[in-house]
Amino acid sequence: MQKQPSRLALVAAGVTVVLWASAFVSIRSAGAAYSPGALALGRLLAGSLVLGAVLLIRREGLPPRAAWPGIVVSGLLWFGVYMVVLNWGEQEVDAGTAAMVVNIGPILIALLGARFLKESLPPRLLAGMAVSFAGAVTVGLSMSGGASGGHASVLGVVLCLIAAIAYAGGVVAQKPALAHGSALQVTTFGCLVGAAACLPFAGQLVEEAGRAPLSATLNMVYLGIFPTALAFTTWAYALARTTAGRMGATTYAVPALVVLLAWGLLGELPAALTLAGGALCLAGVAVSRSRARASVTAGTAEST
Repeated sequence: MQKQPSRLALVAAGVTVVLWASAFVSIRSAGAAYSPGALALGRLLAGSLVLGAVLLIRREGLPPRAAWPGIVVSGLLWFGVYMVVLNWGEQEVDAGTAAMVVNIGPILIALLGARFLKESLPPRLLAGMAVSFAGAVTVGLSMSGGASGGHASVLGVVLCLIAAIAYAGGVVAQKPALAHGSALQVTTFGCLVGAAACLPFAGQLVEEAGRAPLSATLNMVYLGIFPTALAFTTWAYALARTTAGRMGATTYAVPALVVLLAWGLLGELPAALTLAGGALCLAGVAVSRSRARASVTAGTAEST
């Protein structure tokens, strides 16, 4: 039976979700001045500097050899392909369509986790993910809606689908690496692998940084320090202590938080349908995360 996650692991997952939600606000600003590849590289370089400094201070050194296959695959797929393709895809489709397509990622994580990590797919997890996905679709429809002028090209939908697949593959590859290396090691070197893969965009980054407004550059740095360096580390810490499927389901809280952040920080008043979709997302996460408690209760009843 999967070990019940500690309170600290749940807090770490919560930090990740909040910071990833905040990333959407920053990407809007930075993405207006930086191209997809340049933005991904700048974000990863900032994240790598912070993570590298912390790694040196903590003297954790290189991860064990057994962790490297997962680090390299997750670094290429999640830190590299996912970030570039998602930035590109969001330029080709409206935010609502991007949210709907990318949010198949947690479903793919659960399926890939069952296939390659031999994780179970308990009814509560599946039910919670179904509710959350319905909420994500509702949020997406309310944000994009043809009547409101939303747009979606075939290329954009394909790019968002590739992003979802890369995200899922990266998470599933990262999970076994965490059995051998620490969360900090796996995140730091995964980020470095992603940055190395994005080096072909270095010329664009230098050119665009020279003319980008300071606010866009600061948002790019913020993306590197908080949603990347900090949030990916707290994610890895939590992932090491639960299943990939349950961690993936937790990220369904992101659309709801994005709606609230856009409301509070950007003054974008959400429609009633958007709020309803966000509530569904959170309800689904609650159902999926209640699995451990329910399992413990059931186990106690059976043993008495």
